[in-house]
Amino acid sequence: MTRSPDPPAASHWRRVLVVLFAAQFLTSVGFSTIFPFLPNYVEHLGSSTGLPILVLVTAVFSVQALAMMIASPIWGGLADRFGRKRMVERAMYTGAVLILLMAFVRSAEELVGLRLVQGLTTGVVSASTSMVAAVAPRERLGYAMGVMQTALWSGVSIGPVIGGLLEYFFGYRLAFVITAVLLLSGGVLVTTLVREVFVPPKRERGGVRGFADGLSHVLRTPGVGTIFVVRFLAWSGRTMIVPFLPLFVAALMAGAPAAGLVTGLAIGGSSFAGTLTSIALGRLGDRIGHRTVLIGGALATGLLYLPLSLVSEPWHLIVLYTLTGGAIGGVLPALSAMLGQATDPKEAGAVYGLDNAVGAGARAVSPIIGGALVALVAAPGLAPSGGDYRVVFLAAAAFFALTVLLVIWRVPRLGSPAR
Repeated sequence: MTRSPDPPAASHWRRVLVVLFAAQFLTSVGFSTIFPFLPNYVEHLGSSTGLPILVLVTAVFSVQALAMMIASPIWGGLADRFGRKRMVERAMYTGAVLILLMAFVRSAEELVGLRLVQGLTTGVVSASTSMVAAVAPRERLGYAMGVMQTALWSGVSIGPVIGGLLEYFFGYRLAFVITAVLLLSGGVLVTTLVREVFVPPKRERGGVRGFADGLSHVLRTPGVGTIFVVRFLAWSGRTMIVPFLPLFVAALMAGAPAAGLVTGLAIGGSSFAGTLTSIALGRLGDRIGHRTVLIGGALATGLLYLPLSLVSEPWHLIVLYTLTGGAIGGVLPALSAMLGQATDPKEAGAVYGLDNAVGAGARAVSPIIGGALVALVAAPGLAPSGGDYRVVFLAAAAFFALTVLLVIWRVPRLGSPAR
C-alpha cells in the first residue's frame, strides 16, 4: 500500500512553527509591556477636551477590542485569498508604526484614536494562528496550537515586568518605542525566514459577495458555531476579572504599597503556569481528544475561581490565580485545535479571523458585565468595597460552568485521537 505524502512537509511546518513562535513571543512581550500601564499613561497625558479620565480609560481599551471584532473576519478572509504570510507581516509592521506613534501623542484623545486604528489594522495572534493552522498536520494541531499559546503566555508573563521597570526608570514613552522595535523584529523574522507557497483557491464568486459566502460557509460547518460560543464564554470568564483584579488586591491589602507587586505576581504566575501547561495539554489532546481536555480544563478553571472569591490573604490569591492559569492553558489551545479539525485548512484565515473577532467581542463585553455585577452588589450611593469585587470571581466560575455544559451537550467529538 502506498503511503500518501504529508500535505505539509515535516521540516516546512516545523520551521514555520518555530519562526512564528519567536515572532509571537516578541510581539506578546511588547504588547504586554505597555498594556497594564495604559490607564496610567492616559492619566499622565490628560484630556484635551475636558472628558473625564475614567471615560478615556474605558475608551482606550474598548475601542480597540470593538474595532478588532469588526476587522478580524475581513483580514481573515483576505488571508485565504492573498496569503497568510502577508497578513502576519501586515499586522506586525502596521502595529510597529502605530505603537511608535503612541509614544509621541500629546493627549489621551490622540491615544484613543491610535488604539482605534490599531484594532482595525493589526491582529498578530489571529494572523499567526491561521498560518500555523494552515500548514500543520491535522493530527498535530493540538501540539502546534499549544506552542503558539505558550509563546503568548510566556510573553505576557515577562512583558509587565519589563514595562514596570521602564516606567520606573524612564517614564511611559520609552516602553512604546521598545514595543515598536519588538514588533518590527518579529516582522523581519517572518519576512526573512518564512517561505509560503500559496495557491489562491478558486472561487465561484469574488468581491464582497464571495467574501460573505466564505464566512457563511465557515459558520455553517457542523460544530463551528458552537465552538465560537464556547470561546466567547471561556474568554469572557477569563477577561472579566482583569480590570478588577488590581482593585480587589488593593482592597484586600488595605492600600498597602506592595499591592501592585502582588497583582503583578498573580498575573505573572498565572501566565507562567499557562506557559508550562499549554504544550503538554495540547499534546495530550492530540492523543485523547481535544474535547476531553477542554472539558477538564474548563471544569478545573471554574472550580478554582470559587475559592478565589473567599481569599483573605495575598498569598492565597497568588497561588489560586496561578493555578487558574495552568488550567486555562489547556482550554484555549484545545479550542483552536478543534476549530482546525472541524474546518478546511484553506479556510484557516476566515476561521481564525472569526475566532479573533469572538475573542475581541468577549474582551469588550466582559468588563461591562463585571462592572454591572459589582455595581449591583455594592451599597447604593457608595463606591464599591473590596468585598463587592468578589462577585466577579463567582461570575467567572459560572461562565466556565456554562462552558462545560455547552461542550458536553453540543460540541461533537472531532477527528480521531492519535495512537
